[in-house]
Amino acid sequence: MNERIKIVDNVDFKGKKALIRVDFNVPLDDKFNVTDDTRIISALPTIKKILKDGGAVILMSHLGRPKSGPEDKFSLRHVITDLNKGLDLSVQFAKDCIGQEASQLAAGLNPGDVLLLENLRFYKEEEKGDKEFASKLARLGDIYVNDAFGTAHRAHASTAVVAEYFNDKVAGYLMNAELKNAEKVLGEPERPFTAIMGGAKISDKILLIDKLLDKVDNLIIGGGMSYTFAKAQGGNIGDSLLEEDKMELALELVEKAKKRNVNLYLPADAVISKAFANDAEQGTARKGEIPDGWMGLDIGPESRKKFAEVILSSKTVLWNGPMGVFEMSSFEGGTKAIAEAVVEATGKGAFTLIGGGDSAAAVNKFGFGESVSFVSTGGGALLELMEGKVLPGVKALEP
Repeated sequence: MNERIKIVDNVDFKGKKALIRVDFNVPLDDKFNVTDDTRIISALPTIKKILKDGGAVILMSHLGRPKSGPEDKFSLRHVITDLNKGLDLSVQFAKDCIGQEASQLAAGLNPGDVLLLENLRFYKEEEKGDKEFASKLARLGDIYVNDAFGTAHRAHASTAVVAEYFNDKVAGYLMNAELKNAEKVLGEPERPFTAIMGGAKISDKILLIDKLLDKVDNLIIGGGMSYTFAKAQGGNIGDSLLEEDKMELALELVEKAKKRNVNLYLPADAVISKAFANDAEQGTARKGEIPDGWMGLDIGPESRKKFAEVILSSKTVLWNGPMGVFEMSSFEGGTKAIAEAVVEATGKGAFTLIGGGDSAAAVNKFGFGESVSFVSTGGGALLELMEGKVLPGVKALEP
């Protein structure tokens, strides 16, 4: 955590209006009900601290990826019910994030009031990092708080540019916790340090894998990307996911691991299926022996056992990406087995960080969110931080 950045605890918000960038980019069902309120719950401590001080709060966020201007399905009014429940008060809503209504509502706030602005991404200027748009947002509050780690890797108007207009700019509790927990893994991790990488593509994780090979003792690779390794090593992978142009890179990573004395663990077997469907004909196959017409959709029993042994011998664990298509019950076993091993390792005193995105969704799906050390709310932001990149939303908080 950057020592120069102030956090909400360093400021008294009495009589002040806090403009807070939160991450309320939550999933909604077809009736616009929030299906996972993790991100809303995560923002509550910061909001409550400011209200307790005697301040007022103006919340801004994006939701989804609206293409051209306002669309009702991306309206932040859909999160108000959950927000009211979490704060136990009635949140006001501005039908725009800038303009007359937003200004008047913000100006009229009393201590203890909360105002939620409409979706920032209804304006193209948000993603462009437009200065004029950022200055209009800035006029609404006295102190800027960024508690949206999930968007800290974006140089958007509300995450990076708006901070330029404030003397007082601070990190919220969630932002602070994310940075501190990432530092535990990036700084001087307790050893053995094991990273578990999953997901579909090597290309999404190249930089991270490369960086981790300098830091970890063990690297476990599963998920769709493992089939590119298997094919590169001369195996047969049937119709499994393959990045043909990354086969050479896969072999280079295997060599790099050897040179750096990192134990690289690839799946020894796979759960295979005749089709990408939960009820298709299924079986298991050894590594590199998947018949034509079949595809690997999860790690097999032998891999689960081996990977769990490695995890249980670790003192620090970073997990990013599932082991298979965990959304389908037939292919969730591998990801679940890894989750169970990570939970057990945590119980034995290991520090375990779940790296946002699909891994967070998997851990929450199996009900293990409370049983690991920390579940990150930012997939992309955490990856970029781990890759050694500077996050614009964090840099903007520096004095």
